[in-house]
Amino acid sequence: MTSGVSEPTGVAAGLKVVALGGGHGLSATLAAMRRVVQELTAVVTVADNGGSSGRLREEFGCLPPGDLRQALAALCGDEDWGSTWARVLQHRFESRGELDRHALGNLLIVALWELLGDHVDGLDWVGRLLGAHGRVLPMALVPLDIVATVEGADPLHPGRLSQVRGQVEVATTPGSVSEVTLDPADPPACPEAVKALGEADWVVLGPGSWFTSVIPHLLMPELRRALESSPARRMVVLNLAAQAGETEGFSPEAHLEVLADHAPDLRLDVVLADRSCVPDEGVLRRTAEQLGARLELADVALGDGTPRHDTSKLATAFSRLLQGT
Repeated sequence: MTSGVSEPTGVAAGLKVVALGGGHGLSATLAAMRRVVQELTAVVTVADNGGSSGRLREEFGCLPPGDLRQALAALCGDEDWGSTWARVLQHRFESRGELDRHALGNLLIVALWELLGDHVDGLDWVGRLLGAHGRVLPMALVPLDIVATVEGADPLHPGRLSQVRGQVEVATTPGSVSEVTLDPADPPACPEAVKALGEADWVVLGPGSWFTSVIPHLLMPELRRALESSPARRMVVLNLAAQAGETEGFSPEAHLEVLADHAPDLRLDVVLADRSCVPDEGVLRRTAEQLGARLELADVALGDGTPRHDTSKLATAFSRLLQGT
């Protein structure tokens, strides 16, 4: 058994792409994009405070490894080596002891951080072990907390504003999120992430949990400046549905408006949306144009009734857009 991988070929293969996000949304982008380009970098949120990641973060004071682990798994190839290591990385223990619900990949990443004393080196070592088709970087070098301003978190006072703290809490809040901030407000960005943005041909934001995976990248001053000054073209991939608790009731254009509210100087080039998930194409097109972008509609949904992207369809759309066709 070998770890050999088949490299993408074609015009788009030579482009450098940086994907920003976290969780399942970023995984969808990475699993599709690794089929299209050779130089792919994921810049991942580090604000998770729940589950295995939250426990490790609290116990060791480290970055939460879960979203980083998911990104690495998404970059694994489709051959036996890649698919097997992806399953190993994602494996969760089931026991009556302390290991219960810990993901093996989280433990591996934290172990390498302790041994090597460097976040990026540790992630690079995991990537080499997996034969990953790309590089995974944290967006910040310290763990972050997301703080949201929420209207109606208390059902007895639906018009009252309150603050909700923590990624898990924000993602599941019963109220309507209007704004998010980071604590600390100006954390140290990962230098390799800043460098990757400066050298990129394309930067992709989304899909994913809008307030807890996508927007946090725009709240870090150093990372936002790097994104705004990058010569790269910028693409936003919209979600297939609003997320209960976080973007409940949001239209596709509302996602773009919130993005603009948090980063008013950020200009976009392309907004990609699934055509079946756009109730009013004209409104969405006008909203995209206000941000400098053209709207591209494509069939990218899995089509099984769940709000998930189809990796193959998304790869086809990426290949076409990255080549400018």
